[in-house]
Amino acid sequence: MDAGGLTIAVNGTGLDRVYPASSHAAAQRIRSQGAMVSELPLGSPPKRQHFPSRNRIISGLSLAVLVVEAGLNSGTLITARKAAEQGRDVFALPGSLNNPMAKGCHRLIREGARLVETTADIMQELGPVAAELQMEIRQRLEQPDEPPRTPAGDVDNLLDDADYHTVWEALGYDPKPVDTIIEQTRLSAREISSMLLMMELKGMVKKHASGCYVRA
Repeated sequence: MDAGGLTIAVNGTGLDRVYPASSHAAAQRIRSQGAMVSELPLGSPPKRQHFPSRNRIISGLSLAVLVVEAGLNSGTLITARKAAEQGRDVFALPGSLNNPMAKGCHRLIREGARLVETTADIMQELGPVAAELQMEIRQRLEQPDEPPRTPAGDVDNLLDDADYHTVWEALGYDPKPVDTIIEQTRLSAREISSMLLMMELKGMVKKHASGCYVRA
């Protein structure tokens, strides 16, 4: 927010509650420079079980998750696990071996999270995906009253790519989980996530509430 960006905060309470109470000033700033969202009804108090459940929304809204510090029992590791399950990239910042708050990051790196040291490391990975997504969103916002359309030639051009064609062939008209698509195509979770996002934006596939994908 200090840099002029937008922030989305996901509450573990109803939107009429702020927890902890010391975060009221931050909440007011977020409302004016972004959005506060919650799946919980108004009046919902801060219960312990709400917060791990809330974390899946945080990772689902994100292109990737960066873990800067996390203890071995940190709730942040729940967010990282949900991100991996959703096909999102997980980045982790290494720290001192003597810092207990770095142990969670080191575990993530051992389990396959990408080690990063600078913002340039992240931008190198996410830049192309973010640019494509930004372009698609801008095109949609320019024509808010019209449903998104996909010219046949545009789809054909996408399917000219061997990897996209492989994913298309793996998809059917019955919902299929991402893990199955990864297994059948032998592409990485990151590649599949990026391609499914692009195909969804172009109207080629639909994502079900269960997280499965099917040809549109």
